[in-house]
Order: sequence, then C-alpha cells, then structure tokens
Amino acid sequence: QCDINNQARAEAVVQQLQADCRQAPLQVLQVEKKQRQRQPAAPFTTSTLQQEAARKLGFSASQTMRVAQQLYEGVSLAEGAVGLITYMRTDAVNLANEAIAEIRGLIQQRYGKEFLPEAPRIYKTKAKNAQEAHEAVRPTSVMRLPEDLRNQLTPDQWRLYELIWKRTVACQMTAAIMDTVAVDFGTGAPWTLRANGSTIAFPGFISVYQEGVDDKTEDEEGILPALAKGDQPQLLGIEPEQHFTEPPPRYSEATLVKTLESYGIGRPSTYASIIQTLLSREYAQLLQKRFHPTDV
Repeated sequence: QCDINNQARAEAVVQQLQADCRQAPLQVLQVEKKQRQRQPAAPFTTSTLQQEAARKLGFSASQTMRVAQQLYEGVSLAEGAVGLITYMRTDAVNLANEAIAEIRGLIQQRYGKEFLPEAPRIYKTKAKNAQEAHEAVRPTSVMRLPEDLRNQLTPDQWRLYELIWKRTVACQMTAAIMDTVAVDFGTGAPWTLRANGSTIAFPGFISVYQEGVDDKTEDEEGILPALAKGDQPQLLGIEPEQHFTEPPPRYSEATLVKTLESYGIGRPSTYASIIQTLLSREYAQLLQKRFHPTDV
C-alpha cells in the first residue's frame, strides 16, 4: 500500500501499471474465502416500519401511519371487513406464539425445510424507553398472501401490506450464508491489487426480504464473479479516482426517525407528528428528500 496524494503521482502509477500489464498478463495470485452468516431483521415496530416505508416505498412517516391505520381498522374483502395488520403504534418486537406457529408452517410449506430454523426466533427490544404494550406490527394472518389481496386493496395499501408480510415471514427464516472474498491480482511486478467482495452461498431469508440501507458507505463490498488462482481476467482499463472525506449526510425521514428513537425522543405515536411540525412551522424544509434547516 502507498499514499498517492496528487494527480502527477497518480498518473505515474497508472502508467507504470499499464506498462507492467503489457509485459506480462494480469492474473489472480490468490483467493481468500471466509463464510459468515447474515441474520434477518426483527419484525416491524412503528419506527422501523416508517424507516423501511420511506426507503423502499418513498412514503412519508405520516403517509405510512395513515395507510397502516386503514389496514389495521379493516378493509372490505370478499369475506367482509377484515383488519389485516396488528396495532401499528408499538415499540415491541415480540410476536404471539400462535403467530409464530402460523409463520413457521407457511415457511415450511412455501419455501421448504431448509429455510426453517430448528427453533423459533425470539427478538428483544433495544430501545431504552420501550413500553412494549403491544406486539410487533405483523399481518393478522400470514395466510392472507399479498398476491391474493392485490385486486382488493388500493396500491398504497397493497405495497405497505406486502412490505409488512415479507418482513414478518423473513424474521422467522434461516440466516443467509455469505462468502466474503478477497482476490489479489498481479503480474509478477512488485505490486499487488486487491478486490474485496462477497458471493451468496445460501440465500436464506434474503429470498423473501432484505432490509434497506440509508446511506451507502464508500467501502461497501460488491458482488464478485467466481475467480480462481491462475485466472487471467482481461484488463479493460485502470481508473485513478480521487476520494474526498464527506460530511455526514443530511437527515432523511428514515434516518431522522431512527435518530429520534435512539435518543429516546418521542413515542411511536409521535414520530410522524414531530416531522409534520418541523415542516409546517418551517423549521426545516425537504429538498430532494433531505431535511435542510431554515433561518427560523
């Protein structure tokens, strides 16, 4: 490793690498693999539901709560008015035993034994001021499949129900097994290039649901193709890129709700109204889905 801290040095290094690659082909010197498990996320609380609906569906916190209220109060289906989800103002992550049994039955029947852990997964709340008066947000019955309800719900209701259904089923599935891979490349010259990445060995819960991320970091691993020692990948080009230290990203609705919860500010029922107050009193404005404070 070496510090390359100016353009002239970067260009000189690129020219040297290109010259070495013309003399001898670039080849894989070694491949290191390690396996790790990725566990599913806990079922939804009010705050995690608002965060995921913001990330995946583009919903505001108040829109999420409005649609969740409709699903909770009841929707007219062929069998009559049915409440499709449990109470949506909660900070608990526990599920009723009968709900867990139903979820496990569905996983075995729909996805197979290898996706069902030996014992049910039990989740505990991390929030400091959690009251845990209600269960986690879950479908009243996971046997009401999202695809069966598509034509009986509004588009927003269906998208939110599908999100809650997937998260609830995934939380009781087996872990995903990831191969983390580090590949060293060289030509015999006194330098080595390394690529870090991962491959999915067994999808587990990822086959149903994967939690979103708020702000990607620069060093996040990508997915690498299968490579073996001695392979000679074709060199298409060498790109010198300059990286700058970035300030922390501004809050989105998802990261603001997450931060309110981590500081113990507000309750599950107040996150949406806190955000609404910030905007209606013009303490902050939303520009490209990020909060910018105003002069007020």
